[in-house]
Amino acid sequence: MKLSELPRRIAATVERVEDQMPNDAIARRLRELGFVHGERVEVMAAGPIAAEPLLVQIGFTRFALRRSEAARICVVTLGPTGVTA
Repeated sequence: MKLSELPRRIAATVERVEDQMPNDAIARRLRELGFVHGERVEVMAAGPIAAEPLLVQIGFTRFALRRSEAARICVVTLGPTGVTA
């Protein structure tokens, strides 16, 4: 599932960030910000116009991401016990 498709307030873990081209600067920056395999992530809120941007929390940090940026991040949802579903 893509982070852009994740419902609000549902915990997930990052599987990977997809590169759209070689040396993809946006994908590299997302990884530098902490979107790496195994990190817990959650969509906290969405903006008022076309649900853009998304307010995303990873760890204790929150970021505003465009939907196109969030669509590069593949996630796996966590079950109620915090285990990958």
